[in-house]
Amino acid sequence: MNEASESQETAVNSESQPSETAVADESQETDAILESQDDDLVVDSKETARKVASLPDPFKPLTASYTYHSSTPTAPGPYMLGVDEAGRGPVLGPMVYGVAYCPVAYKDDLEELGFADSKTLSHDSRSGLLDILSSDPSNLGWSVRILSPQGISSGMLRRPPINLNKQAEDATIQLIRDVLDKGMELTEVYVDALGNTTTYERYLSSIFPGIQFTVTAKADSKFKIVGAASIAAKVTRDAWITGWAYEEHESNPQYTWPEEVGSGYPSDPKTQTWMKDSVEPTFGFPSIVRFSWGTTKVALEKHAHSVQWVDEGQASLVKAFEGAKGQEKGRCSLAKDLALKSVSSL
Repeated sequence: MNEASESQETAVNSESQPSETAVADESQETDAILESQDDDLVVDSKETARKVASLPDPFKPLTASYTYHSSTPTAPGPYMLGVDEAGRGPVLGPMVYGVAYCPVAYKDDLEELGFADSKTLSHDSRSGLLDILSSDPSNLGWSVRILSPQGISSGMLRRPPINLNKQAEDATIQLIRDVLDKGMELTEVYVDALGNTTTYERYLSSIFPGIQFTVTAKADSKFKIVGAASIAAKVTRDAWITGWAYEEHESNPQYTWPEEVGSGYPSDPKTQTWMKDSVEPTFGFPSIVRFSWGTTKVALEKHAHSVQWVDEGQASLVKAFEGAKGQEKGRCSLAKDLALKSVSSL
């Protein structure tokens, strides 16, 4: 895969040479603390982890979000598809959305392959199941959307913010659209989701009329096709965390960070230790960290230098509380923040 670009994201397809590529709600972090964590996360070497098909080849640091597609199945449809994610709650690394799809007629065969909620399986079992998912390309296909920590943070900290739910929703819709664009006839889609599943189900149905959607919690343990999607997402995220390369190190080799990052969840002691040991008082954290997370904000407040930004056009503190006057009245907040002024001629 060639150099990634922040401004342009393209899909990575195993059928051809890859081309050039792309505030969490506090309740989400609380949910993440309760989620199962993997004691066996770091079992592969970095080199082994980087060989997972959905990671770039040749390997390079993750600087932008991107999409990977397996080869397209050739068996006749109609098809069913499952959607699941990995890494929604961690403070470190990407969030990965995965889909798996197969002919509806292949359902009984799928039941025999051992797919299940990835959190209930060992690392080796998950890796083996991803190999199985890739072993029958005429019937089985899968894709993953890797949302970089930089992209997640940028979305959440922009104005207006794009919260985690919206980013997750966009990733799901994009993956479904990509599969449809491949010519797959989808008639059934199963989505693992939290919150108001009925509303989300209606919303997806309005975007993709003609497809029967089932949106439910713990879908990865109820439907094998969602379990398969869970495997694709989880193995991809684990490979990125284990094989992580710091983009900051590429340009500044003198900077290094502890190798052991843990699972990336805020409640993981290994992750907590990494956060404590990795903060730089002036520059904060490297880009593996989600800066929009409460965990990051607290760490920076405790261990980094405080900065007070001063508005050069503000003569005194009292001016900050004055109402708008004259031409300033009714102007949008962005124009005011950027100190944009009206001009009569250019």
